[in-house]
Amino acid sequence: MTQRITRINPEQLHPTPGYHHITVVEAGRTAHLAGQCPLDGNGRLVGAGSLEAQVDQVVANALTALGATGAGPDHVVRSVIYVRSDDRDDLGVAWGRLTESALGAAFTSASTLLGVAQLGYTGQLVEVDLTVALPD
Repeated sequence: MTQRITRINPEQLHPTPGYHHITVVEAGRTAHLAGQCPLDGNGRLVGAGSLEAQVDQVVANALTALGATGAGPDHVVRSVIYVRSDDRDDLGVAWGRLTESALGAAFTSASTLLGVAQLGYTGQLVEVDLTVALPD
C-alpha cells in the first residue's frame, strides 16, 4: 500500500512560520525517535554554552537516527523542539537553525517549539523529538 502524507493549514487558523497545523498520514508504519540530544557518539555534551553548536549536533544525531529507519526529514510527521530558555530570541535562533539545516524538511509538518527550565543532561540547551511515517 502506498503511503501518503498530507500537511494542512486551515484558513481559519493563524499563519505559521513554516510548519503545518495538521499532518495526516494514510497507511504505513511509524517510528518514534527518542529525544535527540547534543551528545557525541561517546555520550559527551557537544557545544557547551553554544545553542548553535548544540543544534548542529542534534541535527547530525537526528539524521543518523532517521537513516537507521530508512527515512529522511521529509518523512517526519511531528516534531517537538525543547530549548532550555525563557528568552523568545533563543527559541527563534533554535527554530531558524533547525529549519535551515539538512533536517529542515522535518519541521514543515506539525511542530511544537517550547522553552523549558531544564533538560536531561547538564549543560544541555536543546532537544528534538520526532515522529516518522516510515517509507514503504
